[in-house]
Amino acid sequence: MTPDHAPDQGSTAFSAALRAKRRAAGLTQAELAGRAGVGVRTVRDLERGRSRPQRTTLDLIATALGLTGKERSGFLDAARGQGTETPTVPAMPAAIGLPQTGELIGRDLDASEVAALLTGIERQTVSLVGLAGVGKTGLALTVAHQVTEQHPGGVAGILVSEVSTPGDVLTAIASVFGVGRAADLAARLAAGPALLVVDAIERAPGAVAEALNWLGASAPTLRVLATGRHPIGLPGERVWPVAPLEVPPADVGADLETVARYPAAALFLARLRQVRREPLEPAEVGALVGLVRRLGGLPLALELAAARGRVLDLNEILNRYGDRVLDLAGPAQRTAKEAVTVSLRDAVAASYRVLEAEERRAVRRLSAFRNRWSVELAEAVLADDAGSLAGDPVPLLDRLIALGLVSVRGSGPFRFRLLDVVRDFATERAAANGELGRVRRRHAAVFARLAARTAPELAGAKFSVAVSRLDDVASDLWAALAYSANDDPHTALQLAASLPRWWRFRGRDVPGRQWLRRLLDDPRTADADPVVRAWAGVGLAQLAIEHGAGQDELPAVEAALAEFQRAGHLTGELAGRSLLCALWMANGGYDEARRHGEAALALATKAGRVRDMAVAQNNLTWHEIRVGDLGAARRRLAAVDRLAAECGEPRLRALAWSNLAEVARLDARYAEAEALARRAVTALSKIGDPGQRRRALGTIGLALAQSGRLDEATAVLAEIRGLVAAPETASGSRTGESGEVAAVEAMLALQRGDRRLAAEWFTVAARAYAGDRDLRDVAEALVGLVASTDEPDAKMAARDWLSSICKEGGITLLPRERALVDK
Repeated sequence: MTPDHAPDQGSTAFSAALRAKRRAAGLTQAELAGRAGVGVRTVRDLERGRSRPQRTTLDLIATALGLTGKERSGFLDAARGQGTETPTVPAMPAAIGLPQTGELIGRDLDASEVAALLTGIERQTVSLVGLAGVGKTGLALTVAHQVTEQHPGGVAGILVSEVSTPGDVLTAIASVFGVGRAADLAARLAAGPALLVVDAIERAPGAVAEALNWLGASAPTLRVLATGRHPIGLPGERVWPVAPLEVPPADVGADLETVARYPAAALFLARLRQVRREPLEPAEVGALVGLVRRLGGLPLALELAAARGRVLDLNEILNRYGDRVLDLAGPAQRTAKEAVTVSLRDAVAASYRVLEAEERRAVRRLSAFRNRWSVELAEAVLADDAGSLAGDPVPLLDRLIALGLVSVRGSGPFRFRLLDVVRDFATERAAANGELGRVRRRHAAVFARLAARTAPELAGAKFSVAVSRLDDVASDLWAALAYSANDDPHTALQLAASLPRWWRFRGRDVPGRQWLRRLLDDPRTADADPVVRAWAGVGLAQLAIEHGAGQDELPAVEAALAEFQRAGHLTGELAGRSLLCALWMANGGYDEARRHGEAALALATKAGRVRDMAVAQNNLTWHEIRVGDLGAARRRLAAVDRLAAECGEPRLRALAWSNLAEVARLDARYAEAEALARRAVTALSKIGDPGQRRRALGTIGLALAQSGRLDEATAVLAEIRGLVAAPETASGSRTGESGEVAAVEAMLALQRGDRRLAAEWFTVAARAYAGDRDLRDVAEALVGLVASTDEPDAKMAARDWLSSICKEGGITLLPRERALVDK
């Protein structure tokens, strides 16, 4: 457009200017009339262009609006119709006609980068886009004040209303820059760059776009910083999504000073101080973390929740509003007709209404995600039941990001997330549309397939990547399992059957076993795929072993092995035989254990399955240790290490080091044992598997204590206790301690000469190890008990106990152990 074709401003120029000034002052027509001492009808008619203003009336209204200097003269000139010819307007020094903002918390980086965008090139339109209440206006005002010196033409702003026309917008812009008409802006802004802040563009997007398009041609030095729920749509427009403030992680701890460093918590605390004098109690810090995380860091939500601090403490706020944050609302705001209360739900709904019907449907489906997701996962969830998707999902995600409904953090694949309040609102809409069950079923099916694809990688060279992938979607896995267990148990069983290795590595063996047992016992899964049920049975036993209940699941694994053999499932048969080797050994069936171990080794060797060969060799190692052949055990473990390195399996190598360390300790090679076990602990710390890490630390603690390095052994003991977190009972009993803790405590007491205390701890260790069914460890603890017991009858009882354990386990004591027992 050229200036000659600007939107008509003839008789309505003053009307629009008056309306813009009144709204900028935050006044209703009645309030302005009252301040000016004129009738409400006079103001109404002037804004509608139905009457010519009298000079006295103009002066009264200008005074009531607080207009002074050039702004007042420009307002009066517009009323008199002056300036119909383009005047020569002298350049004005840099000035800002915008209110000061309060402290802007957590937006320093945004402010500096937006400022750089505005001042880095000749002309730029930057739109700050985001959810209502995310802090767009505050950020815009802060940036405007920061860049005042770079805009000698001045800095000013307008607020768009729902009834604004292109002419209204241009007239308001002319007014705030001190000229009577938009046609005068070119001369007014010719001296140098100026900045215009346009707030709330979504109220009249078409009018704003038309007005700014015209200004782009007539006033090329004008830079625009706009705010709204969606972009303007101008050529060359830079869209800057304004994300919520960063929230503290769930495991941040209870130190208030640390929590307050996160912007979301800092803003909440700042607003809380406005309504509450008392400082936070220590018991409220956890609630603070939970609350700001639940509110998703959205400033409006944080401010509304903090306002409740006048009545409630933080635990009460979290309990009352944690599950219904959308109900948070501010105080009633009066309009000309009624009092209106604006809730957080209203704010989200306003952005939701901006979307097209298909975009809304997509948001409702994406609301099933509990945490961050990838493009591929979004594509799978958005697809229909047949797995097809109409079009590429990337443009959709790009639009949701541009609208500030989806946040993007990090550089990995799982970096997208619906804002929490958007997710809550979309879930409500899905329920209202009767599609929530379908959305959740789709979500569960997608994650069941993801888990099934990932499960094989948990036993190979890609182990670390696979574990990390499942860690990234952990909350979605649990949510999918919880929903599908009731609604779609076949999907739930498929999902759960794929997760035991991950559960074990992450110390979730008890809840994982409970889920598998529940699903296998559910009569609705009786007709599930037999191979899936077999894998679930194997997983059940793998998890049960971690807390000493593996023998309870031996029949399930025997049945699973038979099913794998019927199906010709080699991987399943190898897994079943390896597990049966461990289970039969723990159950006293040593011949059966060796048979399954040797069969697995032969099967793996024939198939060229290097990793399974390593697993079988490791399982057979314990038969050599049981009969006291440490040399044979060492040779097998060296083979495990070599095969694990060949197939690139870091966990198996760590397991080989840990077991080699234990063999070295049994052979009284304490320095070698410590070095190998520390190497294993370092590797296991990166991988996970807390149970094996605890056992390796136990080897270190015993090796240190047995070699007389008592202070170092005590430090390792504290580390083991940190892993198992098994406190003493109220009566001071030690029966709740793990076998590793009790064994190290016993050895420390023995080395310090406290034989009575050593005997107590050896007894605890023997009983704890017996609970795990590891009879070789039980035997070693009983050797210590015999050696530290002085009372003849007690020593005889300990010898009898040891004899029965050796007979039950087919255990041959090592020469140095036999010497201690016979002393």
